[in-house]
Amino acid sequence: MATSVEEHAALVASLVEPRLAQIEPETVPLLQALGRVLSSDVLSPVDLPLFRNSQMDGFAVRATDATPTTTLPVEGVIAAAVGSPPALAPRTALRIMTGAPVPDGADTIIPVEDTTVDGDSVVIHRGRAAGEFVRERGSDIRAGELLLTAGTMLASRHLAALAAAGITRVSVLGRPTVAIVTTGAELLDPGAEPQPGQVFDSNSVALVAAVTAAGGEVTLVRRVVDDPAQLLAVLDEATGADVIVTSGGISHGDFEVVRELLEPRGARVGHVAMQPGGPQATAVFEGVPVISFPGNPVSTQVSFEVFLAPLLRAAAGLPAADRRPRRLAGPVRSVAGKRQFLRGRGVGADGVEIVAGPGSHLVAGLAASDLLVIVPEDVTELAGGETVETWAL
Repeated sequence: MATSVEEHAALVASLVEPRLAQIEPETVPLLQALGRVLSSDVLSPVDLPLFRNSQMDGFAVRATDATPTTTLPVEGVIAAAVGSPPALAPRTALRIMTGAPVPDGADTIIPVEDTTVDGDSVVIHRGRAAGEFVRERGSDIRAGELLLTAGTMLASRHLAALAAAGITRVSVLGRPTVAIVTTGAELLDPGAEPQPGQVFDSNSVALVAAVTAAGGEVTLVRRVVDDPAQLLAVLDEATGADVIVTSGGISHGDFEVVRELLEPRGARVGHVAMQPGGPQATAVFEGVPVISFPGNPVSTQVSFEVFLAPLLRAAAGLPAADRRPRRLAGPVRSVAGKRQFLRGRGVGADGVEIVAGPGSHLVAGLAASDLLVIVPEDVTELAGGETVETWAL
């Protein structure tokens, strides 16, 4: 009897979650923190801006001295550079550049567009109120105030704020580490010249990308032929990871290398009531959970999205994939007793159309999809316009 999707998902979670719960936060340089998730709040160590500075190229003056038609002597130039400017004397002006420190005594900036330079003097055409075009120290954030909250997924704007505050390293959630093992004597590297009976190994590429997208870190990628001794050696090598993922070798044919090696060691190998991805297996090897998916490419990718991606995303602090109901653009037929994960594409705001057949080898069809369309086990037909659950890919 086949296991339900929920039962197998619970089994996978029971093996994987305790391991992922042990992952500690780590401190990384800012340039390695893009896309990582903060493990704790970050307080600003400084005031921002660091000092009172000019918002415009223009003239630093006292507002009361710079009424329209006034001519003021220009006593110097303040660049955006290292150093402290001289204080502004009454009824004078200092030419100032954007970002340069505003001198003591000045309380406003007259933009250069509102002036005319006449030799060593400047004619003011429009006055400004005190404080205009002056960026006060700490007007963005004060030292000790909350700069970023725990759980923030770091984008370029967050890294910029951290750098502006002088921070060089941040504490982020650790990434789950995953070892990937694909199996099959028929597999060869993409780009090689295939011999009769050979196919390119797309599962390695798919799983590496999928693990990375789910917030994990791939620590090992190996491909083995249908040889238990070779698989055993690779698994020994993979035990440093939090999770080992295999593809292929768990069905009922000959040369099922994962089944042959791991079932005598306590692996649970069986069938889940889903399509694609019926054959599934779990094991624990040297204390490390092993999650085994079927080898057909679409089955591998769908199985990862159903059973492992949610766990990795949660451990890495990433939001869950978008799941929402949509209306079918056309009718759908399904197989009784199996939950279908059809490939679909979003149409409009809330529609979805099926873009490929149910075959587990249709990698181009999956590539043309951006959604999985879920048809429950007890549903065999759906009419266009009916609502189905969809998962974003």
